[in-house]
Order: sequence, then structure tokens, then C-alpha cells
Amino acid sequence: MTSFFETLRIQRWDDHRYYHHSLVNQSLHLVSAVSFVLAYLLAYIDPWLSALIGWLVSMTSRQIGHFFFEPRDYDSVNQATDAYKEAVKIGYNIRRKIVLMTIWALSPAVLLLDPAMLGLVVPAVTWMQFVRHLGYLWLAVGLSGLLFRTVQLFVTRDLLTGLAWMTKIVTDPFHDIKLYYRAPLQLARGGGLAAMLPANHEDDIAGLY
Repeated sequence: MTSFFETLRIQRWDDHRYYHHSLVNQSLHLVSAVSFVLAYLLAYIDPWLSALIGWLVSMTSRQIGHFFFEPRDYDSVNQATDAYKEAVKIGYNIRRKIVLMTIWALSPAVLLLDPAMLGLVVPAVTWMQFVRHLGYLWLAVGLSGLLFRTVQLFVTRDLLTGLAWMTKIVTDPFHDIKLYYRAPLQLARGGGLAAMLPANHEDDIAGLY
């Protein structure tokens, strides 16, 4: 268990220090995290509505932060190029995110081409029924993306890395709230980039977790 939590800690720290320099990105991650927590709560009541919130609010705000506001030039804090960071990214790097978001964006076509989804649902006759079916479809896309990358890490890395990454993804909303709740105020005060810590500041890093 010690190895598991240490692997999880390292993955969280690498994700923070490499991919969350922008205060706009951090603020959008806070929006994403809060809406994901709401989606988690709704998952027990209306899973389809939970998936709609998860994709339309949580995932879009999170990825907008990464795609449009996070610096992609040389990372002087970590002394790493963007190409290096993309190559060592444990989870979904930019290229993998583009694939995942493209699958999500095109997935409504499945319902249009096959309203019964291979006989899994009764074809929708109202827009509300269509939206409900779309929510379930997006739930399947999200869970598939999580499981696919987890199994991929089992094969390409090891069991511990995959389990730690899956745990990180599931718990990221709660962790992001803890980490980025100050970001909107810092941004409002005129900040652009957060004060990032170099990788060798172990005592400071421990304080983040």
C-alpha cells in the first residue's frame, strides 16, 4: 500500500507541476471539479444527467483550460520541453485527449444512425428521450475511456501504475478543489501564471497533499 500511495502522489505532483501553470487553467479546473462532484452525486439518481454534466460542463471546462490557456513553450520551472512532457504523460496527453474528445463529439451520430443502439434501448420519440439516451451513451464513452487507458497502463507499464492512475482520475475532482480553490481570486488580482515549485522541493510538495 505504501508503494501505491507513493505512486499516486508522484502522478498527482507531476500532473500539477507539468500541466497547471496557468491560473485560468486552474480556475477552469475548479469549475470542472465542482461540477464533477455534483455529477458524482447525481450518478446515484440520474446517471444520464450525471454524464451530461460530466461531459458538457466538467470535461469541456477542463480541456479548454489545457488546450487554450496552458503554456506550451519551454517549461523553465521543470526544465522540460513540451515534447518531453507529452511523451512521459501517464494518462491522456494532448494527442490522446484529442482522440477521446473526438469520439465524444461524434458519438451522437450513433444514436442518429441507430436510435435503438443495437437493441439496447427503445428508439426515442421525443427530444427528452433522445437526450436521456445520449447521456447514457456518454456515460459509456467516459467509463470506456477510463478503463481503456487503465488496461493500457497495465500492459505498457504495470498493475500498480494503472491502478494509481485510475484512482487519481476518479479522485481528481476532490483533489483539484483542495489544490485550486484560491486560483480564481489570484486570477482576479491580476495573476497569469501560478507560482510553481521545482521538482526538488520535497518539503513544499508534501504540503500540497
